[in-house]
Amino acid sequence: MRRFAVTLILPLLAIGLLAGCGGSPAQSSATSSVTVAGTFGKSSFSLHEPTLFAGQLLPGLEKALIGQKMGSRVLAVIPPKDAFGPSGNPQVGIKGTDTLVFVVDLIKNFAGDASATGQQLSSGGGALPTVTATAGAAPKIKVPSGKPPTKLVTKVLVKGSGPAIKANQTVVVQYVGALWRSGQGNGKVFDASWTRGQPFSFVIGKKPSQVIPGWDSGLTGQTVGSRVLLVVPPADGYGKAGNPQAKIKGTDTLVFVVDLLGAFG
Repeated sequence: MRRFAVTLILPLLAIGLLAGCGGSPAQSSATSSVTVAGTFGKSSFSLHEPTLFAGQLLPGLEKALIGQKMGSRVLAVIPPKDAFGPSGNPQVGIKGTDTLVFVVDLIKNFAGDASATGQQLSSGGGALPTVTATAGAAPKIKVPSGKPPTKLVTKVLVKGSGPAIKANQTVVVQYVGALWRSGQGNGKVFDASWTRGQPFSFVIGKKPSQVIPGWDSGLTGQTVGSRVLLVVPPADGYGKAGNPQAKIKGTDTLVFVVDLLGAFG
């Protein structure tokens, strides 16, 4: 698979997929024999969860989507050579001879350097981390040397004018995360979506959860366009086990700055 050509514009999509048997029909003739029905954004999409496409796409899907306008519904009939090739994708039951049929509703674009758009209220500080923002880049977080709070802290730094985020919506965000710990490593950034040029999407409040509890609790009810500072104690983060892959200890408090770009569903 190849990288999506427009790497700084990431579309949010509602998508349906069927796998059909047979050879490799030309797209122009194949699409004329496929019928699509249903309301935009709700056309038999069983999960009811839009998907943020970022990074790599199937070659045939890339060809079908580049140049299309937001608000469009795109039917893509993709022969094996433009999909998974002769090996198919056994994990999802796709054979090497299967032609794939995608129905894609293009909902919204998000720039890779998108940020909060609301009114600045605070930069944190005092007993909380201080946040310094630069347009188009990850905010800088200065973590205090004192002990972190023992309970989840949520502080709105930028207040957006969009709708309040509700449980079970697909939320698109930018974020940066840093460690609050005593001694070496205090303030170290362990992850940031801005550095990848790819906003992150998840379903908020879903069971089982797709994010740490502090995100579900701290971001639900916030408004789109906001920037939110979250100070997350271990119990609301990765627990006593921590996250060794991200070098997060079980005793680390996490500091996140989260920009809420959109909420759907």
